[in-house]
Amino acid sequence: MNWFAPIDAYCERLGPGYWAEPVNAVTNLAFLLAAAVMALRLQGAALPLARAMVALLALIGIGSYLFHTHAQGWAALADTAPILGFILLYLYASSRHFLGLSVAWSLATVLLFLPAAAALVPLFRHLPVLGVSAGYLPVVVLIAGYAALLRRRAPGTALGLALGAALLLLSITARSLDTPLCDRFPQGTHFAWHLLNAVMLAWMIELYRRHMLAPTARRR
Repeated sequence: MNWFAPIDAYCERLGPGYWAEPVNAVTNLAFLLAAAVMALRLQGAALPLARAMVALLALIGIGSYLFHTHAQGWAALADTAPILGFILLYLYASSRHFLGLSVAWSLATVLLFLPAAAALVPLFRHLPVLGVSAGYLPVVVLIAGYAALLRRRAPGTALGLALGAALLLLSITARSLDTPLCDRFPQGTHFAWHLLNAVMLAWMIELYRRHMLAPTARRR
């Protein structure tokens, strides 16, 4: 792979310039704002995993900014690596603290998710419109699955996870419509993926914070 080859993947980009995607670039501030808000929300709370989530949320904004300005292979890695890190960390935290699994079993859910997602992605690629974002759809299934598992044990957390899954599906839809709507909306819709994802990720951290600080939170 040529790490410095230009990438033209979004409607807004019309050339190789640094500011060829100004809206896609600037809207990454939403991730930094969301991270700042959640950092304040976590003040005084002994929740190291939540603080790690906040750090990854900020890195998502930085990595995405780099990708939408430099638009090269190395920047694409800087964009996607923090997203994967957030997903895997949240999966571990959910297994450990929402389901009350042991450390070993929580790590096992993380390891099992990777091949399961890899198996689902080729199936999701056949979906109309959303197929272009097939790599993210297993995460929607994962969050919805945890919501179902928790519907009796922790109904408030389950409802929050269902809301997170819905927000993610909405943001994936915005991402997927970028190219199909390009002729009618030259600005594209990718910026909405940034804004909705910033809200969704902040909400997921807030949900974890609320669960952990609730009097009935299960810890092992």
